[in-house]
Amino acid sequence: MGSLNYGALNLIFLTFLLITIDSTALPHQNPKSNSTQINSNSVLVALLDSHYTELSELVEKALLLQTLEEAVSRHNITIFAPNNEALERQMDPEFKRFLLEPGNLKSLQNLLLFHIIPSRVGSKEWPREDFESVAHHKTLCVDEADNHLPLTRGNSGEKIVGGLARVTRPDDVIRPDGLIHGIERLLVPRSVQEDFNRRRSLASISAVLPEGAPVVDPRTHRLKKPATPVPAGAPPALPVYDAMAPGPSLAPAPAPGPGGPRHHFDGESQVKDFIQTLLHYGGYNELADILVNLTSLATEMGKLVSEGYVLTVLAPNDEAMSKLTTDQLSDPGAPEQIMYYHLVPEYQTEESMYNSVRRFGKVQYDTLRLPHKVVAEEADGSVKFGQGEGSAYLFDPDIYTDGRISVQGIDGVLFPMEEPTEKPASKVAPTTAPKVVAKQRRGKLLEVACSIVGVFGQDSHFTSCY
Repeated sequence: MGSLNYGALNLIFLTFLLITIDSTALPHQNPKSNSTQINSNSVLVALLDSHYTELSELVEKALLLQTLEEAVSRHNITIFAPNNEALERQMDPEFKRFLLEPGNLKSLQNLLLFHIIPSRVGSKEWPREDFESVAHHKTLCVDEADNHLPLTRGNSGEKIVGGLARVTRPDDVIRPDGLIHGIERLLVPRSVQEDFNRRRSLASISAVLPEGAPVVDPRTHRLKKPATPVPAGAPPALPVYDAMAPGPSLAPAPAPGPGGPRHHFDGESQVKDFIQTLLHYGGYNELADILVNLTSLATEMGKLVSEGYVLTVLAPNDEAMSKLTTDQLSDPGAPEQIMYYHLVPEYQTEESMYNSVRRFGKVQYDTLRLPHKVVAEEADGSVKFGQGEGSAYLFDPDIYTDGRISVQGIDGVLFPMEEPTEKPASKVAPTTAPKVVAKQRRGKLLEVACSIVGVFGQDSHFTSCY
């Protein structure tokens, strides 16, 4: 009986030992494993192998493959894919540069996730044309406050995404776990647009004054003490005239001093923006052509703004520029001198100038054409520049204002007042008066001598006695 109990105990022990060995030898099966296996027939694989090469390249640069794999493993997805032309040619180069910067990875991810819906929405699920309804679908962009894409129909029945992009290739790629629609343009969420605008705003950049090499005092042979630090964004220490080029079309203004490539105003971009604004505004093409093609003023203005200076441009419209004669533009440096007289080294808006002339009557503003100044006064509820027939009115106020450059449209070309030269009071030639020879006076001694000689009748022999 005891031997049977001992054998039963050994059998139970061997069974437990085999179960333990099997459990340790076999891998642990976890249905929710971290590594998600994607099928070769997945919509993600189709996206990477499709003709949407620009979009697939951005997905890889945004490090979104793992996120999208997890999304596909949970549910179907619908991808609205912009074509290559929309991402390569139609996108603003500065906006694309912003998305590809390493510090803006989150903005790039939000932009791409805004094009993906975590559900299957085919062309048949689109709102019908006869029903004026809008279907809102939530996107994968969780950081966006309004992360819903509206799907609508156009007037001619075409499918519209986000109210802007037209679907050019509906159901372009169909897979069991999702599908891809081709659209004609990029969809930009509000959060990404605000990040881009905030980066370009003046609050995120500051000016740094040029820092020169250390200077040795010749008297003490010691290094001179550096000047007190200037807070970022303060106006430059030198006047704007010292930073200008030595003469028109001779040399550009000096580049920003050694202060590092960061934290300084991007004057060239700001000048480019205001010239593009003039072209889009219309009626100022002649001025833009003079700034860019006929002169080097655009480059000079950009470098002045990069150094921290501010400018107000009194921009004559095309009608005023067409009145310039050939003689006024034929002299060497004439276009530069005309434009210099329209550049005020201050930041003035329509409101600030109008308040000044209302309060002080006439206001004289310095210009970059030394030593001439432009006179402004209030007239007919607006601001009038200049005097007499060469005056011009503020025609298009605040065409461009960014805190550094202000562009005010005027309806005439200004010229400095010529100083009056002294002229004779009458044009009649003065009559020449006849010469009158004064008779010499004789002294008393000579008179006495002549009287004595006259007594003897000899005064005729002396000419002085007549």
